[in-house]
Amino acid sequence: MPITKSAKKALRKSLKNRERNLTRKRALAKTLKSYERLVKAEKIDEAKNHFSKVQKALDKASKQGILKPNKAARKKSRLSKLLKA
Repeated sequence: MPITKSAKKALRKSLKNRERNLTRKRALAKTLKSYERLVKAEKIDEAKNHFSKVQKALDKASKQGILKPNKAARKKSRLSKLLKA
């Protein structure tokens, strides 16, 4: 456990940041999962409409530091390839 005042504050801050990051990560995972479900169910029109939301979520996660930029780009590429196939 932290002893100094600044260490206590740092712990509080890191716990808040962790909670915020986990919330964002779960929302991203939920978006990706729903998109993949649409593709597997062969609902191509709905999946195309949903793909823009997926791209937006990945870009936002990359910007906020949840994902690294190259990982977000790689995921977008693979998901678009999944839609085309």
